[in-house]
Amino acid sequence: MPGGPVHGTWEPGPAARWEDAFLSGNGHHGALVFGDPNADRVVVTHHTLVRPNGDDEHRRPPRLAADLPALQDRLLAGDTTAAEGFTDGRPLQWVRPFHPAFQVRLNRPPGDTHAAYHRSVDFTTGETTAACSTWTSRVFVSRADDVIVQRVTAPHLILDLSLDPRLPGAPAGLGVGHGAVLTPEGALLSLRARYPGSDLAYTGVTLVAVTGGTTRLVPPGVLVEGATEVLLLTRVHRHTGELDVVAEGRALRDLPDATSYDRLLGRHLALHRTAYERVTLDLAADPAERALPGSALLDRSRGTDRAALLERLFAAGRYHLLSASGMLPPRLTGLWTGDWDTAWSGAFTTNANLNLQTASAAAADLPEVTEAHAALVHRQLPDWRDNARAIFGTRGVVAPSHTDGESGHTCHFSREYPLHLWTAGADWLLAPLVEHDETRGAHDPRTTAALAEVAFFYEDFLTRTDDRGHVLVVPSYSPENRPANAGWGTVNAAMDLSAARHALLTAADRHPEHADRWRALADRLPPHRTNADGALAEWAWPGLADTYDHRHLSHLYGVWPLDEINPYDTPELAEAAHRALHLRGAENDSAHGHLHHALIAARLRDAARVAHAVGQVLDGDFFHTSLMSAHYPHRDVYNADAAHALPAVLIEMLVQSTPDRLVLLPALPEFCPQGGIRGLRTRFGAVVDLTWRPDGDATAVLRPGRTHRIELRTPSGTEPLDLVAGEDRVISVKTR
Repeated sequence: MPGGPVHGTWEPGPAARWEDAFLSGNGHHGALVFGDPNADRVVVTHHTLVRPNGDDEHRRPPRLAADLPALQDRLLAGDTTAAEGFTDGRPLQWVRPFHPAFQVRLNRPPGDTHAAYHRSVDFTTGETTAACSTWTSRVFVSRADDVIVQRVTAPHLILDLSLDPRLPGAPAGLGVGHGAVLTPEGALLSLRARYPGSDLAYTGVTLVAVTGGTTRLVPPGVLVEGATEVLLLTRVHRHTGELDVVAEGRALRDLPDATSYDRLLGRHLALHRTAYERVTLDLAADPAERALPGSALLDRSRGTDRAALLERLFAAGRYHLLSASGMLPPRLTGLWTGDWDTAWSGAFTTNANLNLQTASAAAADLPEVTEAHAALVHRQLPDWRDNARAIFGTRGVVAPSHTDGESGHTCHFSREYPLHLWTAGADWLLAPLVEHDETRGAHDPRTTAALAEVAFFYEDFLTRTDDRGHVLVVPSYSPENRPANAGWGTVNAAMDLSAARHALLTAADRHPEHADRWRALADRLPPHRTNADGALAEWAWPGLADTYDHRHLSHLYGVWPLDEINPYDTPELAEAAHRALHLRGAENDSAHGHLHHALIAARLRDAARVAHAVGQVLDGDFFHTSLMSAHYPHRDVYNADAAHALPAVLIEMLVQSTPDRLVLLPALPEFCPQGGIRGLRTRFGAVVDLTWRPDGDATAVLRPGRTHRIELRTPSGTEPLDLVAGEDRVISVKTR
């Protein structure tokens, strides 16, 4: 966009590593587009592609409920290691690993190696483009038709086309079969891969439409010579038995305008572009910086002017988050991987990573992301019920810490990581759905019903009390940390207390028939504890010592994403939380730890700490040239946490809201002296556009969808603000 932020990125050379591949996706299929002047490679992925890795019995929750009372007795009697034996003895079982399907390979004859090569991705359209000499290749993944679309054009194309399963880490026993037949429009290619020792398989089908020239079979693919255009439509399915390839080819052929790239793209844009363009960030970056390729911006990230880089990372994060969300929300790797050996199974880690990645969804007006998150939650509720019954002997639901997207059973745990003891997960995973309901002003009945199930769990689980009548969370677990002087499973982890209180009160608000009972139970939960260092303790149980150097900040769940602890209503607790944040180490420099730190710092109005945490990520070489991120510094371990969470940090430092409060510019860092953000949604039903200038003046325009009185908080002070649906309000603010 001339004169404004760049909504895309580009590189002047090919991507030699799949991690640098430009990305496209529709929340079902994903495409990693990379290669070189003589070979286009598009790695195909799909959210359903998870590899079998054990028998079904080990994927079920452990049956431990009968032993729970004895464990509770021991923990309350002071046995600090009692929980370490509370397992069924199984070894650590990872959930089914996410993996790529295959690559669509388009080989060309060796050409002019000195010709300029240029590749780019347009965030507004989802298209990746590569061009060299006389040829151009474009790829997008359609949100309208659920198909990967690729078009290659040149005056005289010669292409060797095949579906290639040879990707890093592919198991030796993978049973692969190829198919290729000529058709009136060109060819139909297929690849079936059956997992070793399983009746599960997946099949990819590519319909090839050729304009001009000749097409002939050259197993395992086809050779096209003399064409001016080749259009490829690709889908992949996971299945048992055999897939009817002919029927799938017919389905691709029967798509409306199946032979027109432009019309296929047009239907996709009606969904993708509309969603992407709802929110934009403009940090008034230097036009010369905006024109640079992404790799150059990343190389210059240590400079004082980071505006162009932050603009592009905000745009890229928003694009990748939308592209990874559809049938499911983003995995640890988003929707993409070029390697079968995905770290941590490429799963959904629900005790931190998933919610951090999707943290911007409500405010940044991406209901598509929240709907994908809701699909994961509601599809797995039956498994969550099994977890509650098997482990705790209760009604209601308990969410797992890890899921592959298929099973919601708690099966990934060990003595060292007793993730099966974590009871806060259901509230943590439902909180974004509650926030979504608040922004739109209506209750999703599915969320309302699920909240009741969480409350039923706590009714059955919170049966032990202390000598002051407080109900106790026992056993309790703070992901993925332990006290300095005790075992992993303990009593009254701060996150568990906040989650139980929030779940009971939120469910009470939606279920008047149970409200008195659930509010009374919430009132009996113990308060948070401030330790001898003046910090909010990670465990409220007396005598448990904090372990400060850790990547997770679970104990500050009450600060973010909840509103339980804030500088306005609970200033003493907020001060203790701020002290806890100050004492927290970064442990292994995980990207999610730094950005989680920044989100909490923004809620506590600490702009310097926000700047430091963001700086750790920008200076740590976390981003590939694709602008997808890594888990560790120096681009170690492909991971979407930083890419997807960074937009949420930038939003939280500018605008925060609750159903009754708007906070403007709570934590504006020095690296953002001027700018504007447009289209943010609030939890009281208004849309906010905000601009700010180096001279300290700022202006917010509110477009309310509901009539409501809120509290307005700015750096200048506090005042009530009456909003009337349909009447814009313009607010002048001083940033200092």
